[in-house]
Amino acid sequence: MIIDSLNNAAKYYNLHPNFKKAFDYIYENDINNLTEGTHEISEGLKAIVIVGEGTSKEKSIKGFECHDKNIDIQISIKGPETFAWKPREKCSSPNGDYSDEKDVRFFHDAPDMFFQLQEKQFAILFPEDVHAAMIGDGLIKKIVFKVKI
Repeated sequence: MIIDSLNNAAKYYNLHPNFKKAFDYIYENDINNLTEGTHEISEGLKAIVIVGEGTSKEKSIKGFECHDKNIDIQISIKGPETFAWKPREKCSSPNGDYSDEKDVRFFHDAPDMFFQLQEKQFAILFPEDVHAAMIGDGLIKKIVFKVKI
């Protein structure tokens, strides 16, 4: 997992060929006015703009998840937003089977920690990172890039 601000995004371009494209999308668009929903950017890269009310830690961790085929870059547009996190290697209580179609695996495990993103900060969540999001009070707007591995 990586947590940083958009000002430092260029430091991570070399980690995956589509990381630069994802951050370029942010710089080339008015992120405050992006429409909610899925935006196909290029092969192996899409953006999902999410707008919703924050939820409790207890409710959010019911969706404690990780992905096998995608890296998430989650960027706070309007927040703050709190995340739950735990390394996948420490998770031992699956919550159902892996969904290949949705590329998601859920766990019943308790998070090891919580962290918060402020506006214009991001988290890069790799397949090793089990996470739950949208924890907070009030309206949260974010963009989630799905970067195909």
